[in-house]
Amino acid sequence: MTSDFINLINTQYMLTMNKIVVAAVLLFSLSACEKQSYSFGDLKAPTELTLTTAVAGVDAANPGGNGTGNVQITVAAKGALTYVIDFGDGQQRVVPSGSLTYKYGIPGTADYTITVNAIGTGGSMSTISKRIRVFVAFQIPANILSALTGAASRVWVTDKDAPGHFGVGPNDAFSPIWYSAGPNTREACAYDDEITFSRDAANRVSMTVDNKGASFSIGASSAFYGFSGADNCFAINAGGTKMLIFQDATSSSTPAQSTRIQFTVPGNGIINFGTGGTVYEILEITPTTMHIRNIGTDGNSWYQKLKVKP
Repeated sequence: MTSDFINLINTQYMLTMNKIVVAAVLLFSLSACEKQSYSFGDLKAPTELTLTTAVAGVDAANPGGNGTGNVQITVAAKGALTYVIDFGDGQQRVVPSGSLTYKYGIPGTADYTITVNAIGTGGSMSTISKRIRVFVAFQIPANILSALTGAASRVWVTDKDAPGHFGVGPNDAFSPIWYSAGPNTREACAYDDEITFSRDAANRVSMTVDNKGASFSIGASSAFYGFSGADNCFAINAGGTKMLIFQDATSSSTPAQSTRIQFTVPGNGIINFGTGGTVYEILEITPTTMHIRNIGTDGNSWYQKLKVKP
């Protein structure tokens, strides 16, 4: 066998092997590029959803309970990952355990519709509702109620000419020791809001805020209201009429520092100066002026001074 023939055989062999290697590489590359598929499993809404409630102290003589406002709520369902409970008073919570004691705070007797969304896999949902009647014995002190609403309703605005009409301090303080706004030094949108406090026949107090399309928010809380950025005016939705929840103050204030009465504003909680706070302690109130304090999302204590609209 000649050397030329042997060389020809070797050359053809090498060409064949190269083709096989190239084909293998291409096949591997194509298989590696195949898109992986993932599955979340079947989307199954929770089943056998139940809702039970027990108003504290209910008996024949007290159909609305003992006045504490406490209601034990228990929810159960097959296939539920968590529960979203709307208490019918403007508040809602995510309750993975399905059980909690909720305290209603609006004084007097009122009916509430509790609505529960049981969340299953992939966001599937089942819903159940129940109507309850709750009596809350807390009574707003007469002097505070009268100063806040007058005989029926009263419109308040920022007391922009007063030193310290906006201010901030540490959360264990009860005065704006870090910053106190000078008269008429803040943004215009912080000064044009009109806040109306009204009372009904049962002396329950509601609030509406006309913010003229924009409210001021500190930068640390802009995300709380759905925006971003530093201290500024934002098109925050003031939220219509809100029934306020009054109770004894939960802070460490003393009678020398505060009236020791606070109220919760449902929803985003804004009055006219957004800090992310929703609970306002009334430090001082007269028939014409009011000084309030809240804890913002930044953990600091924030202060506002209001006056009755001239």
